[in-house]
Amino acid sequence: MPNPLRLGVNVDHVATIRNARGGDHPDPVRAARVAKEAGADGITAHLREDRRHIRDDDMRRLKDEIALPLNFEMAATPEMVGIARALRPHAACLVPEKREERTTEGGLDVVGNKGVVGDAIAALAEAGIRVSLFIEADPRQLDAARELGAPVVELHTGTYCEHVGAARERELARIGAAARHGTAIGLEVHAGHGLSFDTVGPIAAIPEIAELNIGHFLVGEAVFLGLAAAIREMRRRMDNARR
Repeated sequence: MPNPLRLGVNVDHVATIRNARGGDHPDPVRAARVAKEAGADGITAHLREDRRHIRDDDMRRLKDEIALPLNFEMAATPEMVGIARALRPHAACLVPEKREERTTEGGLDVVGNKGVVGDAIAALAEAGIRVSLFIEADPRQLDAARELGAPVVELHTGTYCEHVGAARERELARIGAAARHGTAIGLEVHAGHGLSFDTVGPIAAIPEIAELNIGHFLVGEAVFLGLAAAIREMRRRMDNARR
């Protein structure tokens, strides 16, 4: 397939289910193995400050036991930068993080936090970690990411998924324009957040987008289809849209 689209599977919410009861089941590392067999190109996991789902040991095991690139989602804090530099995942995606939020609510404000974000990018890059920034589809944020030396951005698709009708179409157009702008200034463009079977197609069809990261929907759909079947169906819809 020309211009193939990668799928990163986020296993955070397998850990959420585990932590609701305590103990070791279900195991997010086992979920990552299933994802690999079902066609995932990478594994994403977000180690939050409060460890509400993924834990430190999960990250170590994902890095050591899964033969796929590991994308470490993290806040741009000294603690997380230190953990990432010790772990040395394939990639680290800097995301905004608020203790009271249920999930990431929007993109990182790179323009307003150049000092903190720039320091984190430099420290991670020094350790050989490819850095991406989770941002809104805003040319100013893309330009700031490029200025600070981040090679990759991930466009927030949550608003697109939440809207319907003309509002969704407007958001899709904004994401498409941002993807084109990012590619034009030398960034690799990814996208993710809230994507489902119903919403993935138009995003996957944007040729400038190289990777989608999807988690919560796949874990929820696994209750009904099984995790491998849910991932294979997502992979099928992505590939069809890209063709």
